[in-house]
Parts: sequence; structure tokens; C-alpha cells
Amino acid sequence: MKFLRLPLTLLALALISVPARAEDGLHDLQIGDPAPDFSLPGIDGKTHTLAEYKDAKLLMVAFLSNHCPSSHAVEARLMKLLGETKGKGLVFVAINPNNPSGLSIDELGYSKYNDSFDDMKKYAADRGFDFPYLYDGETQAVAHAYGCLATPHIFVFDAEHKLRYKGRFDDSEYEDPATVKSPDARNAVEALLAGQEVPVAITKPHGCSTKWNSKSGGIAAKMEKWDKTPVDVETIDADGVAALRKNGTKKVRLFNVWATWCVPCVQEFPELVTTARKFDLRDFEFITISADDPKETTKVKGFLEKRGAGMSDRLKKTVTAEGRATNSYVYNGTSTDDLMKALDPQWPGGIPHTVLVGTNGEILWRHNGPVDGDELRAKVLEVMGAYYKPGDK
Repeated sequence: MKFLRLPLTLLALALISVPARAEDGLHDLQIGDPAPDFSLPGIDGKTHTLAEYKDAKLLMVAFLSNHCPSSHAVEARLMKLLGETKGKGLVFVAINPNNPSGLSIDELGYSKYNDSFDDMKKYAADRGFDFPYLYDGETQAVAHAYGCLATPHIFVFDAEHKLRYKGRFDDSEYEDPATVKSPDARNAVEALLAGQEVPVAITKPHGCSTKWNSKSGGIAAKMEKWDKTPVDVETIDADGVAALRKNGTKKVRLFNVWATWCVPCVQEFPELVTTARKFDLRDFEFITISADDPKETTKVKGFLEKRGAGMSDRLKKTVTAEGRATNSYVYNGTSTDDLMKALDPQWPGGIPHTVLVGTNGEILWRHNGPVDGDELRAKVLEVMGAYYKPGDK
């Protein structure tokens, strides 16, 4: 993973994924209140202000983000609404309220991107955004003024810039438009464009909580705990490897065969740990199989612990439920050929060797030699998808 290089002012504004509270200074914007002013940088290189939109018949301000699957899910429906109302007086502005340093790595498991300003440009290009996309993450003053609780969070103002609707875009967190039963923001826009009252003026937003910059200590403590998590190491033979490869769980499994004496293995290992952490909140498991001598198990354990390869509490529960004690092994079979046959018959030999295995044991991706972390994570995301599925939450 390529970590973000942020200005010191941004680094100081770290935050944690928790709902906003009264002490965060969040304003509860009421129906009839004027739109709070803003002056924010856009991905187009310009600074945008509320005054630019003074002639709008309707103004929709939507708080969106790069990383959130709920935000991703509404984008196609949102852009469809914008297309259908083009030329009818609706003006749309999107604002990213999040500070990227406030996102824990395991909150990034549904996107290639963090919520940085630079990543906003890349994300918008990928998604085909043709509207202003503004960044509020450094001070988050606009998010506080509007009372942004989550992404997505929608605010619709009339020609006088008075609030007429606030809340969710619709009632679904899924990509499939067939899952929408109550298109609340659409209903509000269509009613106002027709000169009618909004049928339901206030709904509760759902999605990923705004990443407030006052919570940095929580993320730091979480990472410190993760870094110090003990690792249990067990031996495994070819039959044991074949059983793990067969899978049969809900989890996608990433296997890596490595050794402490293998220089490329050591060099790539941080990327594997980053990948495991990124997808930890999803049905995903990283399994290590060391080719070290089984007598060197203590050495293997020390290596893994030093590099933060311990299981999260969440992963440990799933592993325990399967009747296993660990996801870290040392191969103790007599034949390397048996290991290769059990894990991946197309393995050409040599380590490191990495395979991504589906829920039914199918190999979805394989790589012999050191992995490129970005390529690996892109493949995992491609397999697992960028949207919530029923049962994910």
C-alpha cells in the first residue's frame, strides 16, 4: 500500500470512525434554515462557494466519500436523477467531509482509495463524476455546519437556499436499484420541481459515519494493539493444507508460502499484512505457511509477531468457530511436491508463492515471486466487490 503523505495540519486532524456527538460541535440544521456558506477546493482546481449557486431553482448538497460502500451504492441512482432533471433547475454539489488520517485501514476494504484530496480526483475519474466534488476534510467546518452524520447525507435547498429536505438518498445500501423501496431524495426533488410540498422532509441517513478529526487516539490505540497481537504457530502437513485450500467457508482465503531465510519473502511481507488488515472487516483470511524447518517454529513466530501478523479479534472468532487455533503454519511434510500439489498444482516451484482461493476452493489468482501490494489488493477487491451484500453488516 502506498501510504498518504499529508500536510502536518492534516496529520494533526486525525479522527476515528464513530458517530458524531453533541460535543463535536455538530449543527442540527432544521427545515427552513438557510444553507450554511462554504468555500472549498474542488477536484477541478477551483475554489467553490455557495454564492456560485445563487441562481439555482434547487440546490442539492450531498456528502459523499471515496471509501464508503453505502456512498458507492447510491452513485448510479444519484447520477440517473441528475440526468433526468438536467435543465430543470436542479444544481448538484458533492462534498467529501472526511479526513483520510481518520480512517482505520480496515475501513478501506471496499475501495482502492482513501479519502484524501488526491484520491478524490482518481475516484471521480473512475466513477465518471461530472459535477463539483469538493474537499472539507482538513477543517471539516462545512460538515459540522450542515450536520453531516454519514456518507451519503443529502441536503436539498429551494431557490432561496432554505432547507427543504435532509437525510438519506434512499432506503437501500445496496447497488441493485431493485432494493430501493423509498426513493426519498428523488421524491423531494420531484415534488419541489413541480411546486409541491416535500412528502417526507426528514429521514435518517445511513452509511459510513463521518470521520471526525477529534478521535485520532482511538485509531492509534487500535493499531498499537494490532501490532502487539501474539501469533500462535502450528505445524501442518500436505493433507492439512489441502483441507484449508478446499475452504468451504464464507471467506476468501489468501495463502502465502514463505520462509524467514527467503529475502523476497521478507521484503513482500509488509504488503501481505497490509492486505490482511485492509480486508479484515470482510469475509477474508490471510493464511501463512512457512517453509522453515519445523524446529525453527519459535523463529517463525518471532518474525510474524514483529511484523504485526496477529489475528484481529474478529478473525480469531471465525477461525475458532472452524475448530482451528491459528492462521499461521510451518509445513512439516516430507515432500515439497506434496505441498505444491495440495495448494496449487500449477505452482512452478520456488517461494514466495501466493494464491487467492474462493469459497469453494477455486484458485482465483496466483503469483509466484514477490507480490505487488497494489495489484494484490486490486485483485482482492475485484473478487469481493466494492458494495455491501446482504449479510455483510
